[in-house]
Amino acid sequence: MKSILLTALLAFSMTSPLFAGSHGGANPISVEDAYVRAVPPGSKASAAFMKITNNDKVDHSLVVAESGVATNVELHTHVHKDGMMMMRQVKKIDLPAGKTVELKPGGLHVMLIGLTKQIKPGDQVNLTLIYENGKKTRLTVPVKKISGGHMNHKHHH
Repeated sequence: MKSILLTALLAFSMTSPLFAGSHGGANPISVEDAYVRAVPPGSKASAAFMKITNNDKVDHSLVVAESGVATNVELHTHVHKDGMMMMRQVKKIDLPAGKTVELKPGGLHVMLIGLTKQIKPGDQVNLTLIYENGKKTRLTVPVKKISGGHMNHKHHH
């Protein structure tokens, strides 16, 4: 009887999500609503925003981001210092287990520095997120124009 039980346990542990990361299985981290901010021609930097959900039972963190449209991609946050909003580079963005972390204007974001081409609304930008465990999320994200906080859809020419 014992050996059957052991086999069942082993089989279960292989399919349990906790072990999914160890043998190239599904990435426990999902990304939604990602977009890159459209910037005026000649601008050398833009930012990417998204919602990152860690579906794992353990904490993860985003440590590196890469994009084909920028020579340098950094993780940034906004901090209030002396009454001013300052952008500061962060080593990583913590992704607590079971939580969604929102990267949004005025908060955490992925900074695209040294744009290699002009990005216009409607363009698609490739973005790779790399986590502390070596897992990657490859994204193709739309470029969106962000106006003063609300999108106005009334004007059609």
